[in-house]
Amino acid sequence: MEWAWLIPVFSFVAVPLIVLFGKHLPWKGSPLAILAIAGGFALFWVVLFSFIGASPDTAGCAESGHTGSLTCEYSVNWFEAGLTGDAGEGERISLNWGILVDPLTVVMIGLITFVALMVQVYSLGYMRGDPRLDWYFAFHALFIAAMLTLAVADNFLLLYVAWELVGLCSYLLIGFWFERPSAREAAKKAFIVTRIGDVGLLIGILLLWREVGSFSMTAAFDAVHSGAIGQGTATIAALLLFAGAAGKSAQFPLHVWLPDAMEGPTPVSALIHAATMVVAGVYLVARAFPIFEASDYALMIVAIIGLVTALGSSTIALVATDLKRILAYSTISHLGLMMLALGAFGYTAAIFHLLAHGFSKALLFLGAGSVMHSTDELDIRKMGGLRKVMPLTALLFSIGALSLGGIPILAGFWSKDEILIAVNKNLPPVFIVFTLLTAFLSALYMARAMFTVFFGNLNPEHEHVHDAPPTMAVTMALLAVLALVFGLMTFDWPGPYNGIGNFVFYDHAEGFHFLPWLGILSIILAVGAFVLAWLVYVRKSLSIDGMKNRISAALRLAENKYLVDELYQFVIDQAVLRLARAIGWTDRAIVNDVGVNGPANTVRRFGVALRVHVTGHVYSYALGMTLGAIALAIIVWMQAA
Repeated sequence: MEWAWLIPVFSFVAVPLIVLFGKHLPWKGSPLAILAIAGGFALFWVVLFSFIGASPDTAGCAESGHTGSLTCEYSVNWFEAGLTGDAGEGERISLNWGILVDPLTVVMIGLITFVALMVQVYSLGYMRGDPRLDWYFAFHALFIAAMLTLAVADNFLLLYVAWELVGLCSYLLIGFWFERPSAREAAKKAFIVTRIGDVGLLIGILLLWREVGSFSMTAAFDAVHSGAIGQGTATIAALLLFAGAAGKSAQFPLHVWLPDAMEGPTPVSALIHAATMVVAGVYLVARAFPIFEASDYALMIVAIIGLVTALGSSTIALVATDLKRILAYSTISHLGLMMLALGAFGYTAAIFHLLAHGFSKALLFLGAGSVMHSTDELDIRKMGGLRKVMPLTALLFSIGALSLGGIPILAGFWSKDEILIAVNKNLPPVFIVFTLLTAFLSALYMARAMFTVFFGNLNPEHEHVHDAPPTMAVTMALLAVLALVFGLMTFDWPGPYNGIGNFVFYDHAEGFHFLPWLGILSIILAVGAFVLAWLVYVRKSLSIDGMKNRISAALRLAENKYLVDELYQFVIDQAVLRLARAIGWTDRAIVNDVGVNGPANTVRRFGVALRVHVTGHVYSYALGMTLGAIALAIIVWMQAA
């Protein structure tokens, strides 16, 4: 397990090699990035089996007093600073780089390395012929290395460094086709919006450092557990950490960057939306869960924001017409469900859904990429019947849609059921009502996307399109297998594995439990949503035009994304820019002209006045001397008189 630090190092090493030598290597150095992440994925299995075979007696390992699970820490001293003893007074600061290996770390590096490997292999076919292929794979490798570092970090400082590097790489990847204005604007928007949350994260980390005297996560958790950090401080720290999480995981109101991030290449969308950047916020809340649990209000705020995000974005996905944007709002909705689960003390449910969603959503985005690669079209209103010419893509995309829609026995059904149980058990009844509504809408927009694109009549313009090439098809097929069977990880199987709830948990292990009435209700809602969508979009035996007319105002509001972007623009135009202009005028007119240039101008004018007598002529100076002598003589005579 102590070699887990090599998993991100492989990709870090690949970056300069691709940048320096990519143009001279086969396929512009892309195999280097793929070999790096493949090596990381292989090492993941070594770490996994080592962790399963470890015990509290293993070097560096102990049973965590916070999560209750086995935790192994390995670190090296980076540097020390400060004065102690005879050298002077002050506190000595010691900074370490280290890794923390526990069930949460293991599942995260497994998800990241597998999905990244699939996306990079897929990119060989999708990005073939791109003139900047070497830079594409270099950015990919750096992005993955940063995300893996974030997942294994044992202290908040290292986590923050990796966190910011993830943000930088997302900017580079979203704006990869920078010659398109929309891509440039989307990259800037993602960078700026996530920075807003990152400021909160940095302040939260500094607050914990001030209280604890260390950036160590374990030390912070110990301080919270022992009462050294009070509930008020814990609440403030937790909410500041959540601000960073909300930015990265696109929670309301910082969700606006993620749909625009679709301007990047589709494999980038799959990587960002499935297993890396957007789940970083969920991972942060799960990692810092002891701090959130110690607060009176933090988890409730997380639950409320999660529910608002999930419900609001699901309604937008239901009316969106761009296939990738439907999937983007689906991502926001499911991230909201993960936050809701964490707010409902459903730690295992949230992480389980993170994994199930990661496999399914990566499959859906790669499926959308296959459609776009063949048809050069993303407007679902111009599609239909593509299963006739793209049968493999249709089948694999449908598996992902059914999984995220919550259809038994696919992966998304089991994780969604665990979220519903946690919400029903630990939150007021209104939460379960809106969560069930969100689950229904989730199934409905997934069914709408699936049926509109792949079923019905084939558009004559698409009669000659081709299915996914082998490099794209194989990766989608592997993800589809996991979308099909990963939910079975819920159960206790013969051997050392005894269910996801006994591997990833907080406080105590829990086996899978099924609440009959809630499970049956969720199945009815999911199946009913797919049947309803089939009747509307395939059979066309059910018209929704009348309903659209009755709710036209609400429909327009959802189509306009509830005017959140417009509200941001209004605030920027009417408040931020006006304030900036006022500050600029103050700087120029008062600070610069009066405070800085004012004294300088006074000295200059005084100097100009003083130098009038300096003429350079002897007779002027003689006259001055004569007049001076006369004046002195008069003064002496007057005093004598």
